[in-house]
Amino acid sequence: MAAVMTLPRQVSRAEMGDRLFVLGGKLVWLLLLGVAVLLPLLAIFWRGFSSEAGQGGGLVAARELVTSDNFHWLLGNSLKVSLSVAAIVVPLAYLFAYALQRTLIPAKPIWRGLSLLPLMAPSMLPGIALVYLFGNQGLLRGLLADNIYGFWGIVLGEVIYTFPHALMILLSALSLADARLFDAASSMGASPARAFRSITWPATRQAVFAAFCLVFTLTITDFGVPVVVGGDYQVLALEAYKAVVGQQQFGRGALIGMVLLLPALFSFGVDTWLRRRHGDAMSGRAQVFRPAPSRARDACYLAIVVLICAALLLVFGMAVYSSLVKFWPYNLSLSLSHYQFEDTAGGGWLAYRNSLILALCSALIGSVLIFTGAYLMEKTKGQKGLNLALRLLSFVPMAVPGLVLGLGYVFFFNLNGNPLHVFYGTMTLLVVCTIAHYLTTAQMTATTALRQLDAEFEAAALSLKAPLYRHYLRVTVPICLPALLDIVRYLFVSAMTTVSAAIFLYRPDTILAAVAVLNMDDAGNVGGAAAMSTLILFTSGSVSLLLAWASRGALRRSQAWRQSAPGQ
Repeated sequence: MAAVMTLPRQVSRAEMGDRLFVLGGKLVWLLLLGVAVLLPLLAIFWRGFSSEAGQGGGLVAARELVTSDNFHWLLGNSLKVSLSVAAIVVPLAYLFAYALQRTLIPAKPIWRGLSLLPLMAPSMLPGIALVYLFGNQGLLRGLLADNIYGFWGIVLGEVIYTFPHALMILLSALSLADARLFDAASSMGASPARAFRSITWPATRQAVFAAFCLVFTLTITDFGVPVVVGGDYQVLALEAYKAVVGQQQFGRGALIGMVLLLPALFSFGVDTWLRRRHGDAMSGRAQVFRPAPSRARDACYLAIVVLICAALLLVFGMAVYSSLVKFWPYNLSLSLSHYQFEDTAGGGWLAYRNSLILALCSALIGSVLIFTGAYLMEKTKGQKGLNLALRLLSFVPMAVPGLVLGLGYVFFFNLNGNPLHVFYGTMTLLVVCTIAHYLTTAQMTATTALRQLDAEFEAAALSLKAPLYRHYLRVTVPICLPALLDIVRYLFVSAMTTVSAAIFLYRPDTILAAVAVLNMDDAGNVGGAAAMSTLILFTSGSVSLLLAWASRGALRRSQAWRQSAPGQ
């Protein structure tokens, strides 16, 4: 009788634990997103539409802005650049991801590592390297009929900058596949092209759209590349940067920033529509897909991969070389004088140490919060309205320029009477801002991986009366560990390279390395800027390699389910 009486109490505790984990976790995540994303953006809207002196100028100023010929010209330039970059990057990233996941090309870890190089340096570095390569005094100036400054300079720089962002999403989408579907297609005489159209493309087209939207919004909101190689070709993000930094017109910058929020709303709407039409791509009975040998196929994809990696090596190799040259192009002897940061303006080694602290905190804290939040939204039932609000807030940072997000933090956290004002200028606020700034890409990576898992996993846990949080820790996290490690690596290198979101939030004792790059470039010390960028690049690369080595054993254990059974 005693045993019978205790059973309902145990079940009740498990159910209450699940409810606390799901509902409590979602509410906490909503609170964090509200403080880190929503309230700063509301402060931007207040600043932009306020008619008070020194503010945005109200609806009259907004109407004058959007109806002016200059705004139409800037908007047309931004759309042209962003669409061109997305049209180039997404097909290249898809081919690269397909080569890594669905072919037998050699040296896959090397190619993947090289493809991530643009993530490991400030966004200005591709522009600086292109100037050294194709500028007026560039090493390969004779290869171009015109100089690099303008539309094509921005497009090339943004293609390099956004390529790994799209690649992360597409790699996650192509990493899991059910071999039974391909075996069935082969047994019915379907060609590889037909199998791709019938199986692979339907399972990955949502990720393709997500990658396209991400590249588009990253390009339209970036000012790092245009400020270096834009020349007379102006775009909206650069106009916002100039309005704030050069002219101190914070209201005008806020108005332009609000215009740049529209792509996020469009992406959210279409993603919601596609979500209803998309089914699970992997079931609990899935078998591991292993590509069949094909020399012609592998040779073609290897050529594509080698060409892309060679272009990346050329750009970043040129950046490293320029940091070692004494005085370009007149004295090409090599020296480490540009690395003596204590003798130059910009922040010195203090900025580098602060960036390391920021990167570690952002990677460890951000990855746990983002992956858990994605799991609660994708793999738990109920709270549809709450899930909708969480998805919307998670998508918004994708279209918010870092400069505008930083302004929102200034307006909100520096507001008189705000109890959170104590965090202004501290490393804590920089960590929060960095996680919020790079939230969407990490969220989409986690979501893409979680959508590959069938709901049967959670149903099995419920049938066994196992608490959901225990299933999350013991089943979901190990299966999705590759995607989780990608998020950790992405957040670390993004924090090392962030500049736009933190440009207004640091104090002299919390200055960051990427901000020091901007300061040195503004001071005319281009060699020092290249040297600090190179140091950031090597630090991010070294930590990524260290993380891959340290996690190799964990990956081997957690991914044992991918191995074929004996005798198969």
